[in-house]
Amino acid sequence: MHPQAQRVQTTLIQAGCSVLVRELPDSTRTAEEAARAVGCEVGQIVKSLVFVLDPPGKTVLLLVSGANRVNEKSVGEKLGGRLSKASAAQVEADTGFVIGGVPPLGHKKPLETYVDEDLLHYEIVWAAAGTPHAVFPITPAELIRITGATPLSMR
Repeated sequence: MHPQAQRVQTTLIQAGCSVLVRELPDSTRTAEEAARAVGCEVGQIVKSLVFVLDPPGKTVLLLVSGANRVNEKSVGEKLGGRLSKASAAQVEADTGFVIGGVPPLGHKKPLETYVDEDLLHYEIVWAAAGTPHAVFPITPAELIRITGATPLSMR
């Protein structure tokens, strides 16, 4: 297993989660690619998106349904500031992972995390596992438990 995928698997085990990371031959870099690779709806893919909230200038993680786009203005207002996408360098610095493989947990530093309410409608969702070829299936309730995420509308 790729070292980054193994890092995610170890973190899942440490969180008391029994799901297994799956490495796939096809890319899972985008929600559409991931859905094709695992055979699910695009909405079941968890996009781990890193943003900066100003003020106070903190990094936040949004776990977004693959079928949705983040309404940065609305979500920023809900969180009490202005939301902007983090740079690729900041994503890697804060999470330890590159864009296209950022998992919802196992980051270099703790990130305030929010989960798209639309993901809660699915029995199983699929999240990135550290590389653009690794994912894991999980229930939305378990995803919230292991990430400490707060449900939020991304609209």
